[in-house]
Amino acid sequence: MSNVKRKIAQRIAKEIKNGDVVNLGIGTPTYVCNFIPADIEVDIHSENGLVGLDKEVDEGYEDKDIINASGKPATIKQTGSFFDSAMSFNIIRGGHLDMTVLGALQVDSKGNIANWMIPNKLVPGMGGAMDLTVGAKRVICAVTHQSKNGSSKIRTECDLPLTAKGEVDLIVTELAVMEVSEKGLILKEIAEETSLEEVIEKTEATLIISNNLKNF
Repeated sequence: MSNVKRKIAQRIAKEIKNGDVVNLGIGTPTYVCNFIPADIEVDIHSENGLVGLDKEVDEGYEDKDIINASGKPATIKQTGSFFDSAMSFNIIRGGHLDMTVLGALQVDSKGNIANWMIPNKLVPGMGGAMDLTVGAKRVICAVTHQSKNGSSKIRTECDLPLTAKGEVDLIVTELAVMEVSEKGLILKEIAEETSLEEVIEKTEATLIISNNLKNF
């Protein structure tokens, strides 16, 4: 796990509350499971048909039938459950998820998210993100602040095909924590090793600076 992914996952883990049912998507979101405090009771849902997922498995103890959304070996609690895709999506579409954590190619100031395709590139499929963004009570976007070419992923308006409109509630990057509001993106926290100037410079969208700006 890279330091960037670790930082994002650690911060998002702090958003999970006791008793939550939380879906963790592919990529960085699956690492969130490793940082949930031991005193927090949470049921982790994975769209491949599991509830009760736990931390990544130690090497040598892998079970090919227990994998997370990223296809990596994981552990499951004694109270965990296995089921088919139909039941998994009934949980999602039925409004039983308190939170979903998803990666993104872009996310914008209106809470729009684009995370399923880049035009003219081979796409394996849209997955369950469209259902998750609408079905979960809260949507958190786990995303690196910039793409590999240096362009900002935090946009004024997404220009890639949208996964969902206006569904994102919170954006967490390695540099900042931003809340989506009717007025735009509220910058609530910045990473200790960065500065407000750097965050603003690397963000295409206009940021509303919180009066109670904190470090994380």
